[in-house]
Amino acid sequence: MSQLPACPVCGMENTYPDNSNYVCADCGHEWPMQAIEEESDERIVKDANGNVLADGDAVVLIKDLKVKGSSITLKQGSKVKSIRLVGGDHEVDCKMDTGNFMLKACYLKKV
Repeated sequence: MSQLPACPVCGMENTYPDNSNYVCADCGHEWPMQAIEEESDERIVKDANGNVLADGDAVVLIKDLKVKGSSITLKQGSKVKSIRLVGGDHEVDCKMDTGNFMLKACYLKKV
């Protein structure tokens, strides 16, 4: 069986090498072969603008977010003073006035 990596965008395993890149036949995404080989254990989390986030950073919400299972809406522009990076589906744990939340980094902007 082939040892080619699955596509990081769609997750399909229908990939092939092309010069110095891997290409996904399903979605057309291309990524460099070297990035897979040089990948380290530490995950890099970036905000909506592409800035690298770290534990303890202050961030601002870039859009209104409805909290599932609740009537709470986190408003755009709400500032979070200290974040904690975690693994899994949601990259950021934070504490706000309305409670503790797990947020995706794509909805945050570093201050």
